[in-house]
Amino acid sequence: MKTTTTKRRGDAAEDAALDHLQQAGLALIARNYRTPGRGGGEIDLVMRDPRGGGTLVFVEVRQRGTGTHGGAGGSITGAKQRRIVFAAQHYLSQLRTTPPCRFDVVLIEEKITWLQAAFDAA
Repeated sequence: MKTTTTKRRGDAAEDAALDHLQQAGLALIARNYRTPGRGGGEIDLVMRDPRGGGTLVFVEVRQRGTGTHGGAGGSITGAKQRRIVFAAQHYLSQLRTTPPCRFDVVLIEEKITWLQAAFDAA
């Protein structure tokens, strides 16, 4: 019997979130964007929302098998948010102009929950 690795579960959660967001009309720009070096951050999905004037959406995907310890949403701590914001700033520094941006979270539990503008860069 094969066991499912954490990486495979995470990839499957990202696939489900990506499918959900694309069905809602968002377009994939980048997947698993990482800042160079150690101590940086990672963004699971970078999407463009054409409905929001081309808003660039930085998406964190969280999955939890159970609702204990705050469930999937409870795992997005202030430190995690700061790493995501750091990675987003690095991503934006490579663009000629800064588009409107937001930080969304997709929770994968019994169902998919999409939290738009779940936190901000402040």
